[in-house]
Amino acid sequence: MKSSPPLKSLVYFDAAMRLNSFSLAASELFVTPGAVGQQIRNLEQWLGVALFTRQIRQVRPTEDGLAYWARIQPALVQINDASQTLRDRQSSSVWLTMPPGVAAKWFARRMSGFLQSHPHIALHLSSSVALVDFANERVDLAIRHFDGRAPELETHLLYQDEARLYCSPRYAARFGLKTPEDLRQTTLLHSTLHPHWPEWLARFSGISVGQVAQMAGIHFDQSLMAIEAARHDQGVILTSPMLTEEEVSSGALIEPFSQRLPLAKGFYVVQPKLSIPRPAVQALKQWLIAEAATPPA
Repeated sequence: MKSSPPLKSLVYFDAAMRLNSFSLAASELFVTPGAVGQQIRNLEQWLGVALFTRQIRQVRPTEDGLAYWARIQPALVQINDASQTLRDRQSSSVWLTMPPGVAAKWFARRMSGFLQSHPHIALHLSSSVALVDFANERVDLAIRHFDGRAPELETHLLYQDEARLYCSPRYAARFGLKTPEDLRQTTLLHSTLHPHWPEWLARFSGISVGQVAQMAGIHFDQSLMAIEAARHDQGVILTSPMLTEEEVSSGALIEPFSQRLPLAKGFYVVQPKLSIPRPAVQALKQWLIAEAATPPA
């Protein structure tokens, strides 16, 4: 009967190879560097070959070590994935990520409704403008602002986006905003999510692209800050109605004009196409879809 390699040592060896360090592997595994070294020595003794060359404060994988890791690493990933999937199959936890503006302006005021209707679900929420990597991050669902074209993802449109112009009532009165041409003396609040001022002004006013460049403006990398600036009488903003529900309902922001710019992008809830969602994940997804279909109070 053939003996098996020391399986615990394989985990330590994989961590050392991935992180290129015994110390970092020890931190990941919550053990000492000496324990990592001992486990790898056990594996080397079983294999009869050196997997690392040891130098002062440095270890390097040998050719045998690199070749061996290339053969076993995919199997270790498969074991980990299968184990994680089985463990999480009935988990009541759901990991959701979305852009900061959506989290603060849309989801936050609805979140308690989901938790009250699904008290058994533990929700883990994160916000980021970076695209989620479902393969390497612990994320079940994401809300993403894009055109919906992603062959590897299952997508469901929550809101088709459009750029609407907002400002505070005081700002509109100060500049006598009656038509889009009245924007010439205002301050344009630019955001990276909705960089549509040249297109909006070209379509709805007599202000040319060259004139837009000469107008006063403030640039923001997050819609949250741009909306706050508009609320505090700092200028006019183009943004999504999804992000201004609270300000419009309270009267802090108004639409001085009726012109709205349709956009090709929208807010989608997405997940990997081949994933088998747990009941908790499916419950959150259906709730998001239902909330998006319900007019704001």
